[in-house]
Amino acid sequence: MEHNLAPDELWARACRVIPGGVNSPVRAFKAVGGTPYFVARAEGPFVWESRGRRFIDYVQAYGASILGHAHPAVVGAIASKVVDGTSYGAPTVGEILLAEAICERVPGCEQVRLVSSGTEATMSALRVARGFTARNKIIKFAGCYHGHSDSLLAASGSGVATLGLEKNTTSAVPGCLGVTPNLVADTIVVPYNRVPKISQEVACVIVEPAAANMGLVAPVEGFLEGLRKACNDSGALLIFDEVITGFRLSRGGASEFYGIKPDLWCFGKVIGGGLPIGAFGGRREVMEVLAPLGEVYQAGTLSGNPLAVAAGLAVLKELDVSGANPYQRLTQSAKKLADILSEAANQAGISVQLPLVGPLVGIFFTDEGPVTNYDMANKANDNGAYAKFFWGMLNHGIAFAPGSYEVMFPSLAHTELELEYTAQAAAEVFSSF
Repeated sequence: MEHNLAPDELWARACRVIPGGVNSPVRAFKAVGGTPYFVARAEGPFVWESRGRRFIDYVQAYGASILGHAHPAVVGAIASKVVDGTSYGAPTVGEILLAEAICERVPGCEQVRLVSSGTEATMSALRVARGFTARNKIIKFAGCYHGHSDSLLAASGSGVATLGLEKNTTSAVPGCLGVTPNLVADTIVVPYNRVPKISQEVACVIVEPAAANMGLVAPVEGFLEGLRKACNDSGALLIFDEVITGFRLSRGGASEFYGIKPDLWCFGKVIGGGLPIGAFGGRREVMEVLAPLGEVYQAGTLSGNPLAVAAGLAVLKELDVSGANPYQRLTQSAKKLADILSEAANQAGISVQLPLVGPLVGIFFTDEGPVTNYDMANKANDNGAYAKFFWGMLNHGIAFAPGSYEVMFPSLAHTELELEYTAQAAAEVFSSF
């Protein structure tokens, strides 16, 4: 329902009752300036703001809506389930079905625990790794965002970087106020795309197999293989944070895409069809340290929420029955989007990189080599060009994330028409830089 209120009016109201006017900092427009638009509804590749203006949407709930917004199969699954109640605090058949669907798609992932967010998934996976190995330290990579739990906020990219909260990208210093030095004392931060030395004190190494929270940075050849070997040699567990890449890069996620099998996986976004959900899983002997079998405690009243489970099952089923290989179609759309933006920028004499990893697209306004780590990403994001690009495209009716540390998510609902319009808009925007 449109409200016919200007964004400035809605923003003023929001700021009175919500800290900073938003319920997740990445939604604020601090990195690009101006006032956010407020979404009233969405369908397919589009969102409509509160006064009825339509945008072609490449945010797609930061990757959750792989089929596009309000897909009939997802809407139907939620509608049929909601009449049975919204939460029970008891086991459901749907939880079993979703866990089975995840394990069937991801070889080596033998058991799954459902939670309510990606942050819960990564936080819990770390606890499992520490409990299983009886070790305390963890290794993470600068620029990889694994949610907002205390020990993972050091050098975490995404919204923390967008808001300028990080003062040091190479040390395990707290990424924000409220996180004490003691809480990150066991967190070791190392550069992405470099295999670290792993001591006998390290419980696990957690990584985004394709880093999608510092722009888009692909793993260089041998990086993931090197991590797998280093963890094997040291006895540490390898955790893939696949909240973004899971069931988006391929049917089996990044581990299938790259041919590397971690010890633990973290999932979210796609497996909830746009509803709040997360999951972590791994091989049976590791997962069985969890209560009630083992002594590692983790719980959640809304874990395995029946509506989120139904939506997620509908998405995974649709990806299996949607005709031509959906991942090939997604990848083709992503490549065309990257080619469109690259050609428009080049014709205008603007230096730009548009990295691709399967159906993920990034953008860096720089002419300095391929971006392979967080320091390079920060340098590329410091020139203010992204804000010009963002507002130019938004004024042409095309929505990208309001921050240069995020990626673009073309969905299965984006057609040649949307891509062709994007090409026309990009040519006009870059010519006016």
